[in-house]
Amino acid sequence: MYLSARTVKNQTTNILTVHSRTFTYKFVVSRPGTYFYHGHFGMQRAAGFYGSLIVDLAHGEKEPFAYDGELSIILNDWWHRSMYDQETGLFAIPFRFVGEPQSLLIEGRGRYNCSLVPSGSVAGSGDCVNCNSSNPQCQPYILPVEPGKTYRLRITSVASLSSLNFILEGHNMTIVEADGYSVDPVVVENLDVYSGETYSVLFTANQNPSRNYWAAVSVRGRNPATPTGLALLNYLPNPSSLLPSTPSPVSPVWNDFDYSLNQSKLIVARKGYEVPPPPKPDRQLIFLTTQNKVNDRIKWAINNVTYVPTSTPVLAALKYGLKKAYDSIPPPDYPARPFNISGPPANPNATVGSGVYTFQFGSVVDVILQNANTLNPNNSEIHPWHLHGHDFWVLGYGKGIFDPATDPQSYNLKNAPLKNTVPVFPYGWVALRFRADNPGVWPFHCHIEAHFHMGMGVIFAEGWDRLPKLPKSILGCGLSKYL
Repeated sequence: MYLSARTVKNQTTNILTVHSRTFTYKFVVSRPGTYFYHGHFGMQRAAGFYGSLIVDLAHGEKEPFAYDGELSIILNDWWHRSMYDQETGLFAIPFRFVGEPQSLLIEGRGRYNCSLVPSGSVAGSGDCVNCNSSNPQCQPYILPVEPGKTYRLRITSVASLSSLNFILEGHNMTIVEADGYSVDPVVVENLDVYSGETYSVLFTANQNPSRNYWAAVSVRGRNPATPTGLALLNYLPNPSSLLPSTPSPVSPVWNDFDYSLNQSKLIVARKGYEVPPPPKPDRQLIFLTTQNKVNDRIKWAINNVTYVPTSTPVLAALKYGLKKAYDSIPPPDYPARPFNISGPPANPNATVGSGVYTFQFGSVVDVILQNANTLNPNNSEIHPWHLHGHDFWVLGYGKGIFDPATDPQSYNLKNAPLKNTVPVFPYGWVALRFRADNPGVWPFHCHIEAHFHMGMGVIFAEGWDRLPKLPKSILGCGLSKYL
């Protein structure tokens, strides 16, 4: 399924047809940039429910950077096992993780080895294709360029598990946009892209025009067990069948987390386009993210609470005072101290909850994401966190345990980038600031499908009393059916 919307209007209507049912979505386009849509029920994204959304500039406006042509790609990881089987394993005893993906895809095309197909999959039905040069399903995606011209390449990651690294063989890239905002130009040889992030990079086709080049994506942050995904940078008029004789480009070592951290720190608001954050927050939250157990099932938790969705839509519950639909006791703003991030939790057991963080409308909120060790010794993972309904300022990153007394002194309050997705690195922290000014109920969660499914998320809410009467289409579940 794929949807691409390009618009310069203030409002656009997109129609999406699924299994003979038609849904019409109307939304306000408030800012140009690179975005995407995806499903969030269960593990729909892992099954291919995503697509690109590109918003063009209004007539008469110009970007703060110039280019001759435009290209766009979506990066993804892909499993042979169905999403239903993956979900079942996450709740099973003993626990069955989804495992590493069998393929990395660029615009839906990739390669894989049939010997990697998990047992119990449907590979025997023809889903596994042994790739060869004559099989059209296995041809790499083509990025056509003319020698000497400069291109804007829009990059989106909808990966379900993997942090990714993207390379254009022999070409430097200049980062100019992140999550829909212009950023100070940064020249890189390769780009880390985390699930939920979007970027625009500029590159010039200034290499030997007699040959073509690889575009490659590899796994970062996890010990890679997946072949490099390849597309073709096709220098016209060379035929697209002219494959490079060079090997696949090599990304930085998968566990060079300092490299990834330093690259993330390079992303700041473009000079002249800064929107400085408010000078101080009205409320501070510190979220300790840990891997835990609930009734012998492996879960993820925030301040020792693993989130369990309610059967009643939270927005309806708040709007109409259905207090029995969710936990009335608010979840904790801070983790219990003392805590240790360098080893497995001393008590691995967590509690379950469906509480909601509620904010005064218009208030300024700081969220510090504190990473820790998993249940396995000497292991901490990258988590890309995504906030619905808002953009946030990335104030800073740090290693070790966040110190509320001293670490805020290092915050970037001058040109902090505005984003909607940010990684928190192993054994470290990241600080975010946002204004709670969008009436509604909004998930804030790890964008790794399995982690969110296992409870690694929270719910934010503000200004729901400002909303009009809710449409019947979102009612009917849980206690809202009595409305």
